[in-house]
Amino acid sequence: MIQDIAPARLANEYLPDATPELGDVVAFVRGQEVAVRLVGDAPTATFELPRVGVDVGEALLADLTYLFEIGGERVWLAPDCGRAEVPAGFELTHNRTLRLERRGTHEQMYLVYTAVHLAGWYASNRFCGTCGTALRRHDTLRAMECPSCGALVFPRLNPAVIVCVRDPERNRIVLTRYAAGRYAPIDALVAGFVEIGETLEECVRREVREELGISVKNIEYYKSQPWGVAGDVLAGFWCDVDGDPTLHMDAEELGRAAWVAPEDIAGQGDDLSLTNEMMCRWRDEHAAR
Repeated sequence: MIQDIAPARLANEYLPDATPELGDVVAFVRGQEVAVRLVGDAPTATFELPRVGVDVGEALLADLTYLFEIGGERVWLAPDCGRAEVPAGFELTHNRTLRLERRGTHEQMYLVYTAVHLAGWYASNRFCGTCGTALRRHDTLRAMECPSCGALVFPRLNPAVIVCVRDPERNRIVLTRYAAGRYAPIDALVAGFVEIGETLEECVRREVREELGISVKNIEYYKSQPWGVAGDVLAGFWCDVDGDPTLHMDAEELGRAAWVAPEDIAGQGDDLSLTNEMMCRWRDEHAAR
């Protein structure tokens, strides 16, 4: 998955006293786009990000915000694109394009996804939601602070579930695709955000019922994953259909939902997502031998 970068690691501790150094990476982010220089074509396609002292001059250094360190390299956030011009030779590119074109390593994509997450949080928290005063950076914490009422705003995580619905009697699982225009047309599993007052297991039952019109049992946790471009932390679950397996797809949410046998599961084409890991693990464990 995208976070599997060992022996490298993401060190996301906030360092308020850090100063930019020659060679540090700078993320220029606008929404879901990041300034990159595309390098090569498949199967060796990759990308580069701007660096201090090479692509980013001294005039911008005072306006950079420290984000994190990944694989021994420190990463900074440039001011909003529009206030900070993208360096020459670099182009704003949607993170989805980088993924679909299979550019870069897990480490590079993890960097981009996490930078997009934090950039979105900074951009969305400029004013206090309680009193409307302009927020300022906290002196020691990764937080925005209201100088008027003292409110603190920390980076937000959106809990969500990924659900692999199994039919053990018929050796198949449900694969879905989102409705046209929402996301790239690739196979996926049932997914959804956890609602207020809801447990993860209750979310699994509700999302399956809403999207597929069936009930499930034997809910079992698998593992979790950060997914920064949506601000998510994803929790993966296995479960079994309970009763009638006939699907009644939510056509507003999904463009496809079908029971699929192991030999018909191709996967997503990369190994970045928890969704892909789960569907491929089930396929490999249940393929005819």
